[in-house]
Amino acid sequence: MFFSYILLGLSLSAPIGPINAAQLEKGVRYGFFHAWLVGLGAMAADGLFMLLIYFGLAQYVELPLVKTFLWCFGAFVLIYTGIESMTAADSSRASSTKSSTKKKAFKVGFFMALSNPLNILFWLGIYGSILAEISSSYEQLQLLIYSGGIFVGIMIWDLTMAGAASWSRRWMTSKILKGISMASGIVLIGFGVYFGFKAFSMIIG
Repeated sequence: MFFSYILLGLSLSAPIGPINAAQLEKGVRYGFFHAWLVGLGAMAADGLFMLLIYFGLAQYVELPLVKTFLWCFGAFVLIYTGIESMTAADSSRASSTKSSTKKKAFKVGFFMALSNPLNILFWLGIYGSILAEISSSYEQLQLLIYSGGIFVGIMIWDLTMAGAASWSRRWMTSKILKGISMASGIVLIGFGVYFGFKAFSMIIG
């Protein structure tokens, strides 16, 4: 049962999204540690979501005003991060900002996951239903253990992504690195524009 929830955590993390795009870009450009810090920041946000749902605070996310704010904030974070990724595509600039990128990697992952409404709604739907199912059949300790299994799965995926991105880094030329940074930036901006459109739709709706 525990391993089935580890697999669930892996499956929750696997779909390509802003976090995976950011991890790939950081890993091939700066190495394992930067990519892992992005994933670690995202895991911290995921853990926060799990706690909020566990303590029943998730219902407030359904309020229209809160949803609109989340879409707007998510659009700002993703578009800003995407533009930063594209402007950092110049390898000379990337090398000069390596130390600051290392400091910001955790914050990037945390705020990208925290401000992603799709991520929030995803956790509400998936973890909320899991919580409702297992809380009626298992004791509190087992509930925490199975929740931990989901988190272990997410951690395994983040380590795998960081390792794969940093390992492939040795085969990358400067042009390929620049292309990956540009592509990652376009993906992030694309998600940001989509979030902005959702916010606009809610405001005029």
